[in-house]
Amino acid sequence: MRLRALLETDALGLRLLGGEDELDRTVRGVMTTDLRDPSRYLSGGELVLTGLAWRREPADSERFVRILAGAGVAGLAAGEAEMASIPDDLVVACAKHRLPLFSVDEDVSFASITEHVVRQVSGERAGDLAAVVDRHRRLMTGGPAGGGPDVVLDLLGSDLDLRAWVLSPTGRRIAGSSLAGAGPDLPPQVGAALAGEHLAASRTGRRGPHRVAAGGSTYSLFPVRSSGRGASARDVRETVLSDWLLAVEADAGDWPEERLDLLQGVTQLIAVERDRRDAARTVRRRLAQEVLELVQAGAAPAEIAARLRVAAPVLLPGLGTAPHWQVVVARVEWEDGDIPGGPVAQALLEEVLVDPEASGPEPSDRIAVAHTGDEAVALVPLPAVVTGTDEPAAPGLHADSLLAAVREPLARGLADDGRLTFGVSAAVHSAEGLRGALEEARHARRVAAARPGRVCAAGHQELASHVLLLPFVPDDVRRAFTARLLDPLRDYDRRHRAELIPTLEAFLDCDGSWTRCATRLHLHVNTLRYRVGRIEQLTGRDLSRLEDKLDFFLALRMS
Repeated sequence: MRLRALLETDALGLRLLGGEDELDRTVRGVMTTDLRDPSRYLSGGELVLTGLAWRREPADSERFVRILAGAGVAGLAAGEAEMASIPDDLVVACAKHRLPLFSVDEDVSFASITEHVVRQVSGERAGDLAAVVDRHRRLMTGGPAGGGPDVVLDLLGSDLDLRAWVLSPTGRRIAGSSLAGAGPDLPPQVGAALAGEHLAASRTGRRGPHRVAAGGSTYSLFPVRSSGRGASARDVRETVLSDWLLAVEADAGDWPEERLDLLQGVTQLIAVERDRRDAARTVRRRLAQEVLELVQAGAAPAEIAARLRVAAPVLLPGLGTAPHWQVVVARVEWEDGDIPGGPVAQALLEEVLVDPEASGPEPSDRIAVAHTGDEAVALVPLPAVVTGTDEPAAPGLHADSLLAAVREPLARGLADDGRLTFGVSAAVHSAEGLRGALEEARHARRVAAARPGRVCAAGHQELASHVLLLPFVPDDVRRAFTARLLDPLRDYDRRHRAELIPTLEAFLDCDGSWTRCATRLHLHVNTLRYRVGRIEQLTGRDLSRLEDKLDFFLALRMS
């Protein structure tokens, strides 16, 4: 349908304010928005309806209209319910960008205009799709109370016989359709596999939907991209590890264009829910940022404790006593160094640390995450149950279990040019311990960074070992230390095939026991004594001394 036809429909109450030469534009859909930047939800050809809540000053009109014109929308209709008249700056901006502008009489609801446009557009589609589009329209005009992703997915099940799920980038189930008699829900391992395939496909730049076979079924994966992290022109690495996906149990390869368009519309509805969830996290993020800044600035414990008392009711509503706290530090690094890793690490921590007992898109995770530079820091509250000691009743988070279910999909999203490392502190029960917990988590993350692999974690338990020290020894010091002790042995082994290095490793591993070491190496004790004597002669060290044993042990570990 054309814009001119809308203007000529008296019941819609539209009045043309500018753009008479553009009234032959085709209207392919309708979108109601008061977002300051709705570009992510626009595909071109929409009539945009707005109540002007995004306008805070005259300069906002130019920015908003420029975004709409760049997205190729058909026209803009502004409501008069909140304002006596349409602002002149909006009229000027639309004229500049050749965007037709209408005013909507205050007696006409946006829902009526939406219903009219949807009816006209859906009339060109198959009958089953028209019903679904109309129901989606009612969900959109119903606002957040429309039921969320689960209701939208239930419509896909009831009207199109499609089972579908909304998944996080780690494969966690956020929402799903309840199609009667269609079998069990999506298994967690299948969700993780689908997320991994989606992340891998997104990193290669392939457009969705992506067709994937998993768990004996075929799925089509549609990306759900949030508008809050910018336009699609940004590097995919900035969003790929945080965007949701829509998994449909069907092969979309032979679908008509109309049905693909419908599913794209569903992803836009789900993206609205995603943005609501992100907005709900704003308070927790701000609390975490304030506490982090206080801790790093060396603020007095009393000042930090005051902020924690504010944070505790937000993170653990109804909690009677102050909780214990754990700190988790994450860092995302890309080989080219061009992409800021902090926001990505923040989104990942919010996903990885989500309450495993919670489901759905609401912010049920009880954490607060801040980011600075390439690093994100999470404050994780642990309910302080009375135990008669200062220790928390619950053991808290452990580095190994933190990544057990998410390592594989995230590694695929990082591909071959990114790394994700975590560090987990011990639990502390006061503001005085928070600074130490932050440093402990950062040290543990550095230990994790010294390990191979795309996704690695380390916990505070590992900081009481020599493994804490080794990652922080400068490379030139490592090389000099190991060369001084081991190069004479390596040279001798190359010339004589004497196997002094393996003998040294076995001798230290057997705690200097001649008998056990000789048995392990299948040697006579006298042969072993000869080799150890040769090691001491070549290096000037005495393997009966603890200090020399320790030097050899560290040199072998660093080599």
